[in-house]
Amino acid sequence: RGGSSASTRYGSVADSISAPEPEETTTVISSERAYVTVAILCYVNLINYMDRYTIAGVLLSIQNFFEIKDSMSGLLQTVFICSFIVLAPIFGYLGDRYNRKLIMIGGLTVWVAMTLTSSFVTKSYFWLLVLFRALVGTGEASYSTIAPTIIGDLFSGTKRTIMISAFYIFIPVGSGLGYIIGSYVASATGDWRWALRLNPILGSFGLLLLAVFCPNPSRGASEAHGGNRMQHTSYLEDIKYLLKNKSFVWSSLGVTAMAFLTGALAFWTPIFLDRAQINQGIQPPLNYISTVFLSSYVFGGLTVVTGILGVSLGSTISRRLRDRVPNADPLICAVGMLSSAPCFFAAIILASTSVPATYVFIGIGEILISLNWSILADILLYVVVPTRRATAEALQIMVCHLLGDAGSPYLIGTISDALRSQLNTHEWKFRSLEYSFLLCPFVGVLGGLFFLMTAVYITKDRKEAEHDRHYLHAWTSQQVSVPAHMPAMAARY
Repeated sequence: RGGSSASTRYGSVADSISAPEPEETTTVISSERAYVTVAILCYVNLINYMDRYTIAGVLLSIQNFFEIKDSMSGLLQTVFICSFIVLAPIFGYLGDRYNRKLIMIGGLTVWVAMTLTSSFVTKSYFWLLVLFRALVGTGEASYSTIAPTIIGDLFSGTKRTIMISAFYIFIPVGSGLGYIIGSYVASATGDWRWALRLNPILGSFGLLLLAVFCPNPSRGASEAHGGNRMQHTSYLEDIKYLLKNKSFVWSSLGVTAMAFLTGALAFWTPIFLDRAQINQGIQPPLNYISTVFLSSYVFGGLTVVTGILGVSLGSTISRRLRDRVPNADPLICAVGMLSSAPCFFAAIILASTSVPATYVFIGIGEILISLNWSILADILLYVVVPTRRATAEALQIMVCHLLGDAGSPYLIGTISDALRSQLNTHEWKFRSLEYSFLLCPFVGVLGGLFFLMTAVYITKDRKEAEHDRHYLHAWTSQQVSVPAHMPAMAARY
């Protein structure tokens, strides 16, 4: 009788969902098609991050064109991230219940349209550029929350780790290319707006590939070896489950600190290095029409190389240590964050005397922090059951951007403006940004501590997720009753 009662509780939650069943591919997807799908998702992720940091690559041109200060420049990234924050939970909810492929296509269509439209904003309408950058977040929110869960449903085990690593390696690669290509196009055409027009063209091609070749795999298909559909629970139950998952909570806080650090550095580093060279007399004050943005080129190239090295190294270390050290993944993330903080601190301090030394420490710091990208995605996939992964991705994105890189570019710019106040000399333009940058390494240390807390709970939470996942597959495929000795699991679902 106890087993029957538990089964009723489980069914009552599942039956309360009014959302229609998503149209999923329930047949086994061939390995060739799965690899093609990952390649397409990687390509779109590349364009996604190229677009995100193209603005940073041509920021000096934008500042001169619109005649805006550092704080208003930082606002361009802040409004983009804010829209990302608002929309990510919505797409996470939809991604756990409806056709994920169609959701991504719809969001990316809006992204292509808004990015292209933003390139036609005239000088007296800076607020329109801000608005369009906010709307660009629609596409990125839909894609970033859903794409990793599709990869998670196409592969499992070591293969999934490798595929997730391949996907996330395009974050630093795309970011770096955003600086390089954006700067080059702006320099070649003499107009920064042309830099914004390239990404929609490349994005349209990715949209076509996504529509034609990508499947919509059944949720949990890789774990079920063929795709038994798993029952959905209410959104409130999903949130309660995630908030009780200590590994998810602490790793999300670690990602937040990482987002704060990388968001500020990615947005402001090219201008910071330009000001450092002007302060040292290495180059004259820049003219935005004729200047080739050397700092953007070098920083972009450095980001590409260090990103590939860091993600590859992190993934390799994770695969080799995971079987011997159960909590290896969060420990690698903690070491990466804690070690990168003094490197970034040294880079900021040395900028006033040696730009080459600054590049060296930035490179080392970027390698260390890039260790985390693929590992963090893998942690989320193995501590959360398949039907809640998109919601988990969305909640993590919302938190890390809300408290991380949504405010860090604007905060750094605001502190810089406040420190400069009446002293608008070239030296104080550099010094004010230098002093405001010093906040970043301390946030990095905080992130390392959050990952150490994740390491305390990761083994227990992973075992619970695997146990729940295996039982739920059995329940949905055979309609077995929930045994009386599993009331805690029945209550969670």
